[in-house]
Amino acid sequence: MSRDFVGALLQLNAEKGVSREQLIRTVEEAIQSAYRRSPGDEDIHVRIDAESGKVRVFRARLVVDEVEDAATELTVSEAQAIQPDAEVGDLVETEQLDQEAFGRIHAQTAKQVVLQRLHEAERNVVFDEYASREGELITGTVSRIEPRAMILDVGKAEAILATTEQSPLEHYRIGQNVKAYVLEVRRSAKGPQIYVSRTHKGFLRRLFELEVPEVHAGTVEVKAIAREAGSRSKVAVASRQAGLDPVGATVGQRGARVQAVVAELNGEKIDVIEWSEDASTFVAKALSPAQVIEVNIDEEHRIANVVVPERMLSLAIGREGQNARLAAKLTGWRIDIRSDVSVAEAAKAEADGEAAAELTDAPADAGPDATASAAEDQATESLVVGIIGEAETPEAPALPVAVDEAPAKPKRRKAAKSTEPEEAGEVAP
Repeated sequence: MSRDFVGALLQLNAEKGVSREQLIRTVEEAIQSAYRRSPGDEDIHVRIDAESGKVRVFRARLVVDEVEDAATELTVSEAQAIQPDAEVGDLVETEQLDQEAFGRIHAQTAKQVVLQRLHEAERNVVFDEYASREGELITGTVSRIEPRAMILDVGKAEAILATTEQSPLEHYRIGQNVKAYVLEVRRSAKGPQIYVSRTHKGFLRRLFELEVPEVHAGTVEVKAIAREAGSRSKVAVASRQAGLDPVGATVGQRGARVQAVVAELNGEKIDVIEWSEDASTFVAKALSPAQVIEVNIDEEHRIANVVVPERMLSLAIGREGQNARLAAKLTGWRIDIRSDVSVAEAAKAEADGEAAAELTDAPADAGPDATASAAEDQATESLVVGIIGEAETPEAPALPVAVDEAPAKPKRRKAAKSTEPEEAGEVAP
């Protein structure tokens, strides 16, 4: 019987993945629970030898200063009468029981409890295994597709990929292998529930760790990620090793590494840029592929005012503002984009407005004396011009005058009479 018991423990250890010590503790608690269901047996304890499989059943009580439950506790003096070196907190054995007292009813109860405890232990092991993998990649097989989620078989448990965590570009089929990012692991009556995602930005980070050895080793660090799943993503990388180009290492030769990530994401576009501590430089790079002329940082309001060429304005903003929106998420700055033409026109209009205001607005402290003095100066200037005369003053250009009448028709010139002398021989009539 002992050999069969040890063999059963080893088989459970191999099938369920539960440790041998935990299995033994589970069986001990199950047999104890079966014994203690009978009145007067609340102090029964069970110990199992893991090597030989021998089961020992005995009565024992806990040593306390003041007894609250006489069925399971005893005082220090009573305990020292049985075991002289007993102290508070010790478990003192009072009686050894025969295994034959474990009848058929107890055996059936113990069997049910053992099975129940084994299932609980198995669920706890699975939960601990997957709970430690939160934030990592997991590979599963599509087992079934439901209206609101897709269920992945990941081995000892099932993972739930909700429709909100799926990319709109992706379509799945039964039996397909799918990589996903572990968001959360919860306990439930049916076992651990694993919630995964393919739209989380952590999924993109883990894919780069999988495809780029420098990122996995830590020589290239992924500083920030801004992602709109199924459409476009921006990734900021920095190098921890002198002389290493972080963008080139991430992209790979001829884009091989980043193309592997794009293929896993079913064609989602990815922009890899170099991270910079300088905010203006980082914002300018984040707006790639658009070229940036100038970036003015407003530290107080966390606004970055960006000037781009007129031909690059639509590229900087992107379709429906996507490029600017992703750049703002990546950098953490609110970005205001304007073209160089609009900035120049605004500056010119402002300068013209200031000049017009200086000419038209009188000084605020000007009184009636100042106004009279200005009038006298103007009259004096007119008098001086009149004295100098028209000869020395430049002639004013003639202003065009609009005439409503139709232009006069040109008159025909009459043929001029000949005034040449008559030839000789001719006779005048």
